[in-house]
Amino acid sequence: MSENQSGKPNKTVSKYPVNMTETPFPMRGDLAKREPKWVKEWQDKKIYQRIRKASQNRPKFILHDGPPYANGDIHIGHAVNKILKDIVVKTRNMAGFDAQYVPGWDCHGMPIEIQIEKLYGKNLPVGEVQAKARAYANEQIERQKADFIRLGVLGEWDNPYKTMNFSNEADELRALGKLLEKGYVYRGLKPVNWCFDCGSALAEAEVEYENKRDPSIDVGFPFAEHDKLAKAFKLDKLPTDKGYCVIWTTTPWTIPSNQALNMHPEITYALVETVRNGETILLILAQDLVESSLQKYKLEGKVIATTLGANLSEIKFKHPFAHLDAGYDRLSPVYMGEYVTLDSGTGVVHSAPAYGIEDFQSCKAHGMKDDDILNPVMGDGKYASWLPFFAGMNIWVASKPICSKLEEAGALFNLVMFDHSYMHCWRHKTPIIYRATSQWFASMDNKPNDGGASLRETALKSIDETAFFPAWGQARLHGMIANRPDWTLSRQRQWGVPMAFFLHKETGQLHPRTPELLEQIAVRIEKDGIEAWQQLDIQEFLGADADMYVKNRDTLDVWFDSGTTHQTVLRGSHKEQSHFPADLYLEGSDQHRGWFHSSLLTSSMLNGCAPYKALLTHGFVVDGEGKKMSKSKGNVVAPQKISDTLGADILRLWVASTDYSGELSISDEILKRVTESYRRIRNTLRFLLANTSDFDPAKDAIPLADLLEIDRYAIANMAILQKDILAHYTVFEYHPVVSKLQSFCSEDLGGFYLDILKDRLYTSGTTSAARRSAQTAIWHITQALLRVMAPILSFTAEEAWASFAGTEAFAASDETIFTQTYYALPEIAGAEALLSKFAALRDIRADVTKQLEEVRVSGAIGASLQAEVTVKASGAKYELLKGFGDDLRFIFITSSAAVEQVASEADEAVVVTPSADAKCERCWHYRADVGSHAEHAGLCGRCVSNLFGAGEERHFA
Repeated sequence: MSENQSGKPNKTVSKYPVNMTETPFPMRGDLAKREPKWVKEWQDKKIYQRIRKASQNRPKFILHDGPPYANGDIHIGHAVNKILKDIVVKTRNMAGFDAQYVPGWDCHGMPIEIQIEKLYGKNLPVGEVQAKARAYANEQIERQKADFIRLGVLGEWDNPYKTMNFSNEADELRALGKLLEKGYVYRGLKPVNWCFDCGSALAEAEVEYENKRDPSIDVGFPFAEHDKLAKAFKLDKLPTDKGYCVIWTTTPWTIPSNQALNMHPEITYALVETVRNGETILLILAQDLVESSLQKYKLEGKVIATTLGANLSEIKFKHPFAHLDAGYDRLSPVYMGEYVTLDSGTGVVHSAPAYGIEDFQSCKAHGMKDDDILNPVMGDGKYASWLPFFAGMNIWVASKPICSKLEEAGALFNLVMFDHSYMHCWRHKTPIIYRATSQWFASMDNKPNDGGASLRETALKSIDETAFFPAWGQARLHGMIANRPDWTLSRQRQWGVPMAFFLHKETGQLHPRTPELLEQIAVRIEKDGIEAWQQLDIQEFLGADADMYVKNRDTLDVWFDSGTTHQTVLRGSHKEQSHFPADLYLEGSDQHRGWFHSSLLTSSMLNGCAPYKALLTHGFVVDGEGKKMSKSKGNVVAPQKISDTLGADILRLWVASTDYSGELSISDEILKRVTESYRRIRNTLRFLLANTSDFDPAKDAIPLADLLEIDRYAIANMAILQKDILAHYTVFEYHPVVSKLQSFCSEDLGGFYLDILKDRLYTSGTTSAARRSAQTAIWHITQALLRVMAPILSFTAEEAWASFAGTEAFAASDETIFTQTYYALPEIAGAEALLSKFAALRDIRADVTKQLEEVRVSGAIGASLQAEVTVKASGAKYELLKGFGDDLRFIFITSSAAVEQVASEADEAVVVTPSADAKCERCWHYRADVGSHAEHAGLCGRCVSNLFGAGEERHFA
């Protein structure tokens, strides 16, 4: 009986055949070709619905899908995300939950609007933009959906949620109405992240940082209140009238909008006397920065007085351009600011409240009204026509003329170019600014109308009550919520859910019947989509009031769309399939500032708690060298290509075998290793399936107590593996599962149990107790093994199940393994003692195998069956081996095995001798009784008995 590379005997023509059974489960997976048939079959048979039927009335486990954006083909990051979600859902379903999966898509927002502009041009009527955007989003969803389904992801693909579904749009507006009623939403002027290319406010998650080169300038604000200054510095009189308070900034474009200066109350400021261009002047600088500043200005000077910042509060200075144009003839008071530091500059910060958060807060805190705030930068990045000197200029271009004008005014003390990390738009990769605009906000710190906790307090408390995988996510999200400004809810776009308010033309106030009007509008949107707001006649709604009101033109931030899906989906469009809060949200680590964040804020306002019990994050995909994927580098790996060449199960195995809590590396080399590991698992499955193909558990199974000892050990060993794997599954750890599965298949099964089993399976009587004992054990093992691997290797497990289950069980499973729960392996009496006994035996066997290999390499023997082995052992080792009797030779896979007692461990040895006996033509063992039966001259006594007699006795192996 020769063996080929797969470890499976070749068929030889013999009148004494061995038990060679077959299986339709092929050796070659040929996944790329065959998986699409499974995909089609799963859809045709409605396998997802069959799983639902099997799972009904079980407790629910809900993973709520974070919606990918409906634009562009899926990339490898999408594939990782969806495969991880699918593994979670399948593991929970098989653990006895009703784990439903409703996929979703994020549909509104800027990128789609930009696509419509590219395809059809700008300035289309709003209704047309919306209709085209809706059609475009639907096309994109269909393309992405096909790719997700190809990955083996099971879910409610025929009824996904879309943020643009009319019911979702209507419920989102209702959610906004609730927040308004609860007192979280307000309208105000405030600096928001503004992108000139988008022409809109940006969410925090849409801001990234890139290096930018800017002029760094020191600018003098001329003295205006000389007597107050003298008093603050405890002088009778200033030695000269000409002086400047010097500020440092890297944003020259904000100088025309300056309205105040900021100093720190506890920093000591110096009055410095110096000579510039032959004229004595005074400078105010932080005392600690006098020396470095004078050096920069190439001036010499002396400190004539000092005072604390607090003493300079409210003293006013002139704008640097005050004497050049009446438009700048205004005074800038000093306000105290805790945020002023001595890290760089002059210790004085200039304040343009329209273009900086701290500037804005400081000026508002000192009584400045919204109407008093100067806001000359328009939405497209140009200065307004009323601004002297710089009207119509782009702010970045204006830096140079502003510096020239400061030079002309004698107010520029220093200019150097400066590289620094600066805010950019994540879509356009262009620099953005803070810009005060009239926007709608959700307040982080105001008390709601019921007097309860603020949004920030509620959200931080909710984070403490959430489980995080990995644990570091908790501190990350906590830090972001603790430090974030109020949430800008409004956007100036067309393709988005409208903030459907009616505003008074003069006061800007909301119509007094706003809550009731919002519900009426929501009913219209439910029927006709957001387009209904465009078509709505204000007269019909407001009657006599109509002339005094206008429609609010803002749309809701797209993060509000996805951030309210716990309301619009879990408790709205798909409430039957869900529950609230969801058990898990699972996304990439960037979503701490994205979807996890916006969902937490909306749910904290609406429900007073997080919308999830646990958050799981995964890293980004990088290439084999740890570099980010980019088209320009040419290192992008497309999931579609992997599915089409290697198969989606290889992609799934790669995802599961990678520690997703950090970066996930992928390359051809890595995929080659994954494919190799897949082959080992598949080969093991094929062996198990082939050797149980003539086994009917109902008729052929052996009672547990009558199983051979090694068979009972193998079941107990599988139970340990299953327990380990299920513990990992519970905490969403998949790479240890893959590594344990691999080593179980190659070492526990391939390298030990199945290796020993081959002789019994192939040479015992076909229906003998010895062979049925082996088949009983591997039948139980296969039941467990297929189920624990199914969430990861979904196509392979499904294919194996179709071969393995048997007609009745296959029909009872509704023709899919995914209706099954994890297998309850039979309890083995004395399992612990058995496991430790065989662990010791495996160590000894490893020594014997090593010795056999050395003798084989020397040429004294061929295969191990040509050898006779004697193990010299002492103490417990001797007792253990002696207990196996004649079965020891099957364990070592030698023709004969003996054990000899020696006095101590030092005398222990393994002695290998080539057999002098003849070789049995059937079982290939070298035995003295080969030919002892004249009518079967080529057989050993054991084979004669197995074929024509009562069969051999086996006890242990």
